[in-house]
Amino acid sequence: MIDLLVTNANIVSMDEARRTIADAAIAVDAGRIVWMGPSVEAAARFAPRERLDAAGKIAMPGMIDAHFHTAQQFLRGKLSQLSRRQPLKIPIWKNYYVPFEGILDPEDVYLSGLFAYANMLMVGTTCFAEAGGPHPDEMGRAADEIGIRGLIALSTVDSHASTGAVVPDSMMMTRDQAIERNIALVQRWKTHPRVNASLALRQIIVCSPELITAIGQAAVDLDAKIHTHLCEGIYEIDFALQKFGMRPTEYLESLGVLSHHLHAAHSVILSPDEVDLYAKHRVSACHCGLNNYSLGAPRLVEMWRRGIDIGMGSDGGATAGTIDIFQVAHAAKIGQQVLAGTPWHIRTAISYEELLAVATNGGARALGMSPDIGQLSVGSKADILLVSCDDIDQQPLYDLMFTASSSVVGRDVRDVIVDGRVVVKDRELLSMDMGEIRAKVARRQPQLMERFERLVGAQ
Repeated sequence: MIDLLVTNANIVSMDEARRTIADAAIAVDAGRIVWMGPSVEAAARFAPRERLDAAGKIAMPGMIDAHFHTAQQFLRGKLSQLSRRQPLKIPIWKNYYVPFEGILDPEDVYLSGLFAYANMLMVGTTCFAEAGGPHPDEMGRAADEIGIRGLIALSTVDSHASTGAVVPDSMMMTRDQAIERNIALVQRWKTHPRVNASLALRQIIVCSPELITAIGQAAVDLDAKIHTHLCEGIYEIDFALQKFGMRPTEYLESLGVLSHHLHAAHSVILSPDEVDLYAKHRVSACHCGLNNYSLGAPRLVEMWRRGIDIGMGSDGGATAGTIDIFQVAHAAKIGQQVLAGTPWHIRTAISYEELLAVATNGGARALGMSPDIGQLSVGSKADILLVSCDDIDQQPLYDLMFTASSSVVGRDVRDVIVDGRVVVKDRELLSMDMGEIRAKVARRQPQLMERFERLVGAQ
């Protein structure tokens, strides 16, 4: 007797051997994969409480979004609209994203979480890492109810003098408050089977050296990740050089916080020495393939080949538009070819298959969750996608890995299993009423946008 049996699947395992298995079955019990093998053998082996027929579909591990902003979901497309009226102020995070987060109440973040995490499941993301936002417990409540896996985090700021005092008072903390709230958040969520918490530092510009050092020690004590933005923009490089005489990664090394606990989103404008520091200290990273290329020349291929734990991230709907990690990986393919292949006449700087591995294996390693997630193998947690592969745009089907990595996108996802539970079936969200979520968003969004436009002086 088992909980779930998936039959007639074409498995793209993304395990260490990159196995693909045609016409196969996956047996799931107590949230984990307990067997994979030929479908013809499954009937005699198992008596499942629930069955899923995956005929004509690829079964593959869920995508992992290693850098996401839950509280910014309502801003998707808003800045594009504002830019048609007047030039946007740079940097965007300082003038728009953080001020918007500051006006949200707990119920707004909860609703934004429901909306965002439902969207994630529908495009095949089964695990996310929150970058740090307001009211993280409400993110956790939403993630728990939607049925997704994730790490929530608090936007952590204790200094804003150097940014021109743009951080809203509602999001400011003293150093002691920031430390206490981060530690308490991690401890509150440490026993949840799917939703846990990480520590967070917004970025070096708005965090004091004392806070950074204290959070670094807390990460060691709690064995927790620290989610931060690092080497994201030239303003950050200039700030660190002017104030500390060091580049950002060098500055963090001087504070003793570079380790496998540190998860550094973007990691775009890295010097060769900083890449060395990532490798030396096992810092993990996230490549946001839909917007990193507007910031600099990301060194994804180099970092991946050097064994640095790096995953894919959407950076949230406000920044990239889509939060489909399949599309993020496809964009990264073009970007990395231009940067790391074409100048030296290398036809394939990085393959679609490797980028799918970054989005699955890499994300799992970067978040400290490997080998539990990021692959389909006996013993791993049952976070599984069933994606259609019979569209004319995907035919003929010669190679499962090629199709899964190069032509599948989020809208091809048909069924989603998280922790052994079917949460999307035939593209219908089972955990909550999607119509009710849409109705709540439709009521609240105009009110928030009116207030936001007044706040940022939109004309």
